[in-house]
Amino acid sequence: MIRRLRDLSAARHREAGTALPPGAKKIVSWNLLRRTGAAVECIVALVEREKPDLVLMQEATEGIAAITDRIGGVFARAPLPGRIHGPAIWSREPWATPPEVVTLPSGIIVDRVCQVLDLGDFGVANVHLSHGQMLNRRQLRRIEQHLPARAAVLGDYNIVGPALLPGFRDVGPRRSTHAMIGVAPLRLDRCLVRGLVCHERAVLPRGLSDHRPIVVHLAPATEDAPQRRRIRDMAAAVARLHREGGRAIRGRRDRPASAVSPVSPG
Repeated sequence: MIRRLRDLSAARHREAGTALPPGAKKIVSWNLLRRTGAAVECIVALVEREKPDLVLMQEATEGIAAITDRIGGVFARAPLPGRIHGPAIWSREPWATPPEVVTLPSGIIVDRVCQVLDLGDFGVANVHLSHGQMLNRRQLRRIEQHLPARAAVLGDYNIVGPALLPGFRDVGPRRSTHAMIGVAPLRLDRCLVRGLVCHERAVLPRGLSDHRPIVVHLAPATEDAPQRRRIRDMAAAVARLHREGGRAIRGRRDRPASAVSPVSPG
């Protein structure tokens, strides 16, 4: 319930146009479901509605490149070896250099690649990891070797449980983004960051894909951001202890006299 309220609050801030710090980027990540899922029209509608700086796509097919004819910007796609689909990035602003394509440790069936884009203030990796729960963590460690000090890794992780990427924090939405066989809800689409602060996060409507897009607002962390975060966490812990202590005192005060153990004579 708390996580859902946080995501709803972030959505309200987004609708209200809350000012974000300099250098902040609004990034959407969406697994499109290749041929049968979200098409160019769906992405155009999403961009017009959300107005992101970047859209990271997984399972993008060749036809998705038509997005630049519709709304401008720049686009790059990296098809997986022997597949019709792969990761792709659309950017509202031109990039200084195209995304780097990084080859990942191979799975039994599918060979994987990811895209790494240098935004200047930080780097962004667009990922669609393998289903093997050991392999996809190895792939993350390979990706980390191509990232600058400040970086974000977004996309379809295909991970159940923590990603376990040293130095990175999971700041993406905590709601499920995919229903396995339409039944079991899973949080497969994630955002891990290092040296960045996530100011807003949300899960967006699913549309025609089997995944729901996620959106995050990321900005470089200032030097005192970790200290402020520790102070905020400590204040929250103290407040929680006060609340628990108050409930305990009220519970003892409201306890019937018959429930109190008699005192044995000395």
